[in-house]
Amino acid sequence: MAILKHIASKNADYGEAQRYLMFQYNEDTMKPILDENGRLIPRDEYYLDGINCDPFSFDMECKELNAQYNKNHSFDEIKSHHYILSFDPRDMTENGLTGERAQQLGLEYARNNFPGHQALVCTHTDGHNESGNIHVHIVINSLRKYDVDRQDFMERPCDSCAGYKHHLTKDYLSYLKQDVMNLCLREHLHQVDLLSPAEKKVTDREYHARRRGQKKMDKLNQKMLADGILPRKTKFETQKDFLRSAIEETAASSHSLEEFQKLLKEKYLISFKTSRGRFSYLHPERGKYITGRSLGSHYEKEYLLSQWEKKAMQKQALFSEQKSSEDTSWNSMQNNLPAFVFIKSNLKLVVDLQNCVKAQQSSAYARKVKLSNLQQMAKTVAYIQEHGYDTEEDLEKASEEAETQTANMRKALRSTEDKLRQVNEQIHYTGQYLANKSIYRQFINSTNKTKFRQEHQTEITLYETARKILKGYSADGKLPSMKLLKVEKGNLTALKNSQYEAYQNLRKYEKELHTVQTNIDTFLGKDRSQQSELEKETTRS
Repeated sequence: MAILKHIASKNADYGEAQRYLMFQYNEDTMKPILDENGRLIPRDEYYLDGINCDPFSFDMECKELNAQYNKNHSFDEIKSHHYILSFDPRDMTENGLTGERAQQLGLEYARNNFPGHQALVCTHTDGHNESGNIHVHIVINSLRKYDVDRQDFMERPCDSCAGYKHHLTKDYLSYLKQDVMNLCLREHLHQVDLLSPAEKKVTDREYHARRRGQKKMDKLNQKMLADGILPRKTKFETQKDFLRSAIEETAASSHSLEEFQKLLKEKYLISFKTSRGRFSYLHPERGKYITGRSLGSHYEKEYLLSQWEKKAMQKQALFSEQKSSEDTSWNSMQNNLPAFVFIKSNLKLVVDLQNCVKAQQSSAYARKVKLSNLQQMAKTVAYIQEHGYDTEEDLEKASEEAETQTANMRKALRSTEDKLRQVNEQIHYTGQYLANKSIYRQFINSTNKTKFRQEHQTEITLYETARKILKGYSADGKLPSMKLLKVEKGNLTALKNSQYEAYQNLRKYEKELHTVQTNIDTFLGKDRSQQSELEKETTRS
C-alpha cells in the first residue's frame, strides 16, 4: 500500500534537506552518521533529481528566489514542504517495483501536483528504519518560482502565480492522496483507501516514543534477566496504546454508552466524557483528555455506537432465527384467545368494614356497605360456580396462570414493537438512500470531485449516512428492498394490534381473578393489610 505523508518545515537551512536525502542518518535522533574521520557517510542507494533547479545547488537557488520576492525571512514562516510517498514492501517482489521506476513515478507526481516550484525528488530503497520499502521524498520550496496554468486543485487565483507560497488545504491534501491512489491503481501497485480515517491513528511522535520506550524497556529487562529476575512486561505501551486496548476490551463487553463509561472507570480508572458530540478519554496518569479522533476512527462516537447497534441487531437476529417456532407459539396462543376474551362481570371488591373509617363514623353508610358487600359476595360465589373453581388452590392456580400469560404477552408485544421500530427506520433510510442516489452517482463520475462535493454536500452526506446505516442492518451487506420492507411493516403492524388486544383482555382477566381472590379472603376473615397495588387500583376504580 502506498501512503502519503506531509511535513511542513520552518528550517531556513535548505541544505539540511539535501544532506538528509544523500547521506545516512540515525532515524531515532535524526542526526547524521559519521565515519571514523567525522565525515558524512553516503547512502548505499538513492536516486536524486531536481525540478526547476539543480539538485546539488537547491539550497542556494531557494535562498536566491526568497530574496528576489522578499519572502521566507521570518522565523515563523514555512520555508519548505516535505512529502513522502511510501510504497508497500510487497511491490518489490510481487509487482517488480525498483528504485528507478519509483523515481520516475515521483518525478511525475511532483510535476503534476507542485507545478512551478523548485523541488528535490529523491528515492530511497532501504526503507524507513530498514523496513525495506521503497519510498520517494519530494522537498519543495514553499515559494513558487514560475507562473503556471491554473489547475483544478488550486483554490485561489494567486496559487498559479510566481512569488506566492504553496497553500495546502484539507481539500488539496485529499486531492493529493487521491492522486496517489490513482497512480498506484494505474501501475498495478498495492494500495489502500487513504481518504478514510485510520482505524488506529499513530502519529510520528507516538511512533518514535514507542520505539524509544521499547528500547529502554528491553535494556532494563536484559539487566533484570542477568540478575535472575523475570520481567513482568516485555512490550512497551504508550498512554494512547493503553487507552486503545482498554477501549477495545470495554466496548466488546458492553452494550450501551452508560455501561461502557462505567466499565472504563471501574476496570481501568479511565474517565470518559462527551464534548460537542465527540468522545474523549482521560488516562489515569494524565491531566488532559485525549480525543477519540486522535486515537483512531475505531475509538470515536460513530464507530462505537455502530458496534453497539450491531450487537443489538445480532441479538435480534437470534430471535429471528426462532421466528418460526415463536410464530407457531403465537398462532397457538392467538387461536386460544377466544377462550380468554374478557366479558366484564361487574364484580367489585368487598369493602372491609373493620378498616373503613367512614363506615365506623356513619351507621347509615355502614348499612349501605353491608348490602353492597352481600351483593358482591353473591356475585363472587356465582362466578366461582360458573367457572368451576372447587377449591382456593384452583382459584390461586388460575390467577398465577393468568399472570404468566399476561407477562408473556407483554414481552411478545414489546418484541414486536422493537421489530416494527427497526423496520420503520430502515424504510426511512432506504427512502433517503434512493432520493440521493442519482446525485451520488454523478459525484462518482465527476472529474472534479472536490468541487462537486462542495456544491452537493447535503445530498452526498445524506446518501452516505443512509448507506452506512442500511448495511449495518444486513449481515451480507446487501441493501433492503423498499417493497419487502413495507410488506414486513404491514405484517408487524397487524401482529402488534392483535397482541395488544390480547394483552388487554388477559390483563383485565387477571384483575378480575384478583378481585375474586380478595373477596374470598375478606369473607373468610383473612388479613388483607398487604393488599397489592393492583387491588388498590381496582378499589379506587
